[in-house]
Amino acid sequence: MDLERVIAALAPQDVVGRAPVEVADLAYDTRATAPGALFFCVRGANVDGHELAPRAVEAGATAIVVERPLDVQMPQIVVADSRAAMAVAADVFFGHPTHELEVVGVTGTNGKTTTAFLLYAILAAAGRRPGLLGTIESRVGGERRPVVRTTPEAIDLQRTFREMLDAGDRSCAMEASSHASELRRLDGVRFAALVFTNLTPEHLDFHGTMERYYEAKRRLFAEVERPPAAINVGDPWGRKLAAERPDALTFGLDGDAEIRPDALEGIELKLRGRFNVENALGAVAAARLLGIESGAVAHGLEAVRGVPGRFEPVDEGQPFEVIVDYSHTPDSLENALRAARELARGRVLCGEVEVEPDRREAIARAIEAARDGDVVLIAGRGAEPAQEVAGRKLPFDDRDVAREALRRIQAAA
Repeated sequence: MDLERVIAALAPQDVVGRAPVEVADLAYDTRATAPGALFFCVRGANVDGHELAPRAVEAGATAIVVERPLDVQMPQIVVADSRAAMAVAADVFFGHPTHELEVVGVTGTNGKTTTAFLLYAILAAAGRRPGLLGTIESRVGGERRPVVRTTPEAIDLQRTFREMLDAGDRSCAMEASSHASELRRLDGVRFAALVFTNLTPEHLDFHGTMERYYEAKRRLFAEVERPPAAINVGDPWGRKLAAERPDALTFGLDGDAEIRPDALEGIELKLRGRFNVENALGAVAAARLLGIESGAVAHGLEAVRGVPGRFEPVDEGQPFEVIVDYSHTPDSLENALRAARELARGRVLCGEVEVEPDRREAIARAIEAARDGDVVLIAGRGAEPAQEVAGRKLPFDDRDVAREALRRIQAAA
């Protein structure tokens, strides 16, 4: 792509050292900068990309996007915000993929992953050939891919959308995080619909206040194009958002929502817990916004037997339940505990009975203490495959650790 096309899209404050340049790729990380790349100097939490510009030049970058002119001999596009410019440029460079790909964004503190998984299944049942972008995994053309962050940087995101189209996908269920909204990664994404699940205290180290956290979510629903929206009005922040978007389709467990639990009548939902009913209603509401017929909705919901690390049972034939759940906020943990109590014929073993700093040992001791009818709830990490110890990521999956403990008990018996 000719650099002038990118310049025209960015409407920069200035262009230093303007020259005819062909852009072969986009990059923001010097380790992934290929010859011919347009490099974006982005300020991060620990490193300012402007300081890395010489490395980008050495790697073969042919032009850079900056917030201030630098002492390097190459075309420099000067903009007010490199992150915002990166999102616009990525959309242009990859050919506006979300103009063709039907993207549904799911945002909120809790329930994003499960709602996105349910929606993915509905889209598949409806023949919409979906991709998936989420916390646990991504799927492009049916191929599973590992995840680095919930919502990728703008270049990676738009590249993935283009790869989805090239692989035959025609829709996408994606988790849209507040970090991504705040850091402008989602600028340039044309959403076919948006789902708001809820808002509870989380990421306040990043956002500062609940109002700023809410604003990062609200921004997605207030774009000029105002994509069709489904909002959970069982949540106080959802009601606030619905008041700003009176055109939105509402869902929730209460009677004043448009999509209520009776929408699931006759559907065998295999996910346990009241909170998963709420997640399913969000997926149903999104499907309705997309015009998907009820038979495909039912077929899709019934096809989901579970979501990795989301109230996921670990079954080795034991006479009690072992549940692994990602719940790591007060609200999500309360929901998981409530669901565990509904399952239990005996006790719920979770925490605050004993303190054991070794997580592997703590899981083993809880399982050893369980009796017939009890529920052991292992909360906080879900399907995460590694645990960070002293700055190093070591393999550690709560589900595998629980299985090992269960098998040891059975072998000893």
